[in-house]
Amino acid sequence: MSDSIYSTPRIAVGRHSGYAFDKWLDALKLPIHKGYFIEDLRLTELAPWEEMQCNAAMIQLEGMQGVTGACVMEIPGGGTMSPSRFALDEVIFVLEGHGITTVWTDEGKKHSFEWGPRSLFCIPQGVYRQHANARGDQPARIVANNYMPLAMEMFPDPKFFYNDSYMDTGLLTADTGEAYSVATRSEGGRGATWRGNFFTDLAGWDGLVPHRQRGGGGHVVDIEFPNSVMGGHMSVFPNGTYKKGHRHGPGVVIIIPSGEGFSIMWPEGGEQVVVPWHEASMFVPPNRWFHQHFNVSETPARYLALSPLKQTRPGNENFVPQEDQIEYPDEAPWIRDMFMAEVAKRGGESLMPPGAYSDRDFNWEYAANEEAGAEIFGAHLSEEP
Repeated sequence: MSDSIYSTPRIAVGRHSGYAFDKWLDALKLPIHKGYFIEDLRLTELAPWEEMQCNAAMIQLEGMQGVTGACVMEIPGGGTMSPSRFALDEVIFVLEGHGITTVWTDEGKKHSFEWGPRSLFCIPQGVYRQHANARGDQPARIVANNYMPLAMEMFPDPKFFYNDSYMDTGLLTADTGEAYSVATRSEGGRGATWRGNFFTDLAGWDGLVPHRQRGGGGHVVDIEFPNSVMGGHMSVFPNGTYKKGHRHGPGVVIIIPSGEGFSIMWPEGGEQVVVPWHEASMFVPPNRWFHQHFNVSETPARYLALSPLKQTRPGNENFVPQEDQIEYPDEAPWIRDMFMAEVAKRGGESLMPPGAYSDRDFNWEYAANEEAGAEIFGAHLSEEP
């Protein structure tokens, strides 16, 4: 992967850009991981966060500044984090391990649910939460995503977010009756929108529909969290293929549930950043940077895109296909060459159909059952009085 900027993660402490959130991060004295990507969140350096009774590190990659924040937290074997409250919605992805999370309001009714590797769940703003490791022989590691950097520009005191007494007890009342029952399919979006606060294992989720616009023979599912401004989508695309280059707004956090590949990111007319990825990798395309995803593994690859606010989502009303997406016939020749070289290194071959490179209106073929998608999921759920 030559002729590009190949940025490795770095830790920076004591430097900030002037945002209130960054100044607060410096005061925490926790590792702050910066750069263009983190190849494996399961291996990031952590330090004790006494208030939360866990080891933790903050993530501030290029593309996140001033918009979205992330924190990696590790719960030791048999350990339990301190009960806490947070004034904003927070989406959590499980990197490794098994655990139990309990959420509740001042009304006292507690909701507990079990999670494992690649689970995804949302905790509404202002409610109590407590995370516990269900295993005694290994740590559990999670990554939490929120929009605190943006919110702190309006309320620069961190005590507002961690000690505020405001609570809406209705946020733990979902449309289906149980706040942490398994997510269910709903109408709208691109035809495969799942709505709920808990998703068991994104690596085994096949409730998707064809994503024709982005190419690569890929499928997509949209994710909605009840009573939350946060959301996102997950895309799955076959081995030996890649997606069309595209761009959108800032703060969209991409985490890899499964597969191996790389992505290229670049500002219009600028140099390219190559991001290698596999399970538990994370990167954030900077604002209005083009980016393109390539699967070089032997199996389908998946990426989860989490958006802090509706205004930053890839499918927002400001997306103009003719300006914000690059069709295969229009892409630079080196892109295809790099992809072919990386696939060949692993003994594979490109499965990209020749017609995709000559026809801007090329239609990928999908089986009839793939058009309809599928509905799966299972969960272990308990409720405490």
